[in-house]
Amino acid sequence: MPATAMEEFTITDGLMEFIHQWKDKPGNLIMILHRTQQEYGYIPRKIAMDIAKEIGVPLAKIYGVITFYHFFKLEKPGRNMVSVCMGTACYLKGAGDLIQELENLLGIGVNCTSDDGEFSIESVRCVGCCGLAPVLTVNGEVYGKVKTEQMAEIVAKHRGA
Repeated sequence: MPATAMEEFTITDGLMEFIHQWKDKPGNLIMILHRTQQEYGYIPRKIAMDIAKEIGVPLAKIYGVITFYHFFKLEKPGRNMVSVCMGTACYLKGAGDLIQELENLLGIGVNCTSDDGEFSIESVRCVGCCGLAPVLTVNGEVYGKVKTEQMAEIVAKHRGA
């Protein structure tokens, strides 16, 4: 990563206050990382390095947690996060076809972000809407009983919105 990209991030005052509140509590790292991702949309490397210094843990431990839990992201996601449920019901009703269609429409794969920064695609285990299978969400908005023919319209709705 270029040095200029590393230097653009500093811990916000709100995050620093949160870190100090949680610094000596059990489970502090998970809570701090959740707050960090809430603040930035992902965990920037520079911020992870600053957190390591602030709470006195090795950077490797922070990355161990970040890479273990699916929730945490190491790269900035697109403005529109498209999550396709791959739970059993959705999988059996064609969620794999939805991912394939998204990849074709956006020109990116799962866990990637489009070059224009508009979209990211992720595969998730379960959205909890099994009766609406197959399901996908865009920025938390649920789309149920989705057919591949509807994907272009869903993408268009969120592009530039």
